[in-house]
Amino acid sequence: MTTARDWTLDGSIGQLAARTWEGDGDPRFVALLAHGYGEHLGRYDHVAAALVERGAVVSAVDHMGHGRSEGERVVFPDVEQVVDDLHAVDSHVRREHPGLPVVLIGHSMGGLISARYAQRYGDTLAALVLSGPVVGAFATVDVLLALPEIPDVPLDSTTLSRDPAVGEAYAADPLVWHGPFKRPMLEAWQRALAAIDAGPDLGDLPLLWVHGGDDQLVPVEGSRAGIAHLGGGRHEEHVYPGARHEVFNETNADEVLADVTAFLDRALGQRG
Repeated sequence: MTTARDWTLDGSIGQLAARTWEGDGDPRFVALLAHGYGEHLGRYDHVAAALVERGAVVSAVDHMGHGRSEGERVVFPDVEQVVDDLHAVDSHVRREHPGLPVVLIGHSMGGLISARYAQRYGDTLAALVLSGPVVGAFATVDVLLALPEIPDVPLDSTTLSRDPAVGEAYAADPLVWHGPFKRPMLEAWQRALAAIDAGPDLGDLPLLWVHGGDDQLVPVEGSRAGIAHLGGGRHEEHVYPGARHEVFNETNADEVLADVTAFLDRALGQRG
């Protein structure tokens, strides 16, 4: 059985909302989750439950400007501050569970954050999983920043999953941002993409990349260059034919979660 506990912490620009999911027994590892743009940690309850079932204690935070955390909606002054916030969550959980290995799982924008986190703190991680990550070539940023005004066009929720219920729940979720991109956020992403590209690869850190083959929001080929840089050819990957952006919410989500947990078992096993 999985139980969830909500808590708060002081972040870079205000109070952050966090959640920890735990099982009945003693955990064997810690999993940190980094959610995507415009969404919140509450959309990852089922991912956390799958990880808890395999022996994890799981923690996530609503990034600044997202979900129940403080800050202007969907705006980061700088992704490095969001990495700092995630590191504060990491430190908190390590104090509660000293000695356990820590893995990091990031989706979409959370993949961008997690990739930068791993460049800064990779030597403290046991494994990294990137799902549909905004790394490498992401043309949307440059295209939108070149416009004199960002168009007020909400995200097409049908691009998230082949399961219509996923898009319907997303569209009805009051904690999800349903407005346009904001220029300061896009500029922060642009700087972070450049920092990742200029930063180091992740050496021997076990890296798994999962991506929808029909992802129209973060096209798979754009991410491939970023993964090649981060993984140095040593990474594992699963690109799921026909799947859209949110592979954890896809019609084959059970397959995706099984691939992720099997990868984590192997990575943790290598640590002895």
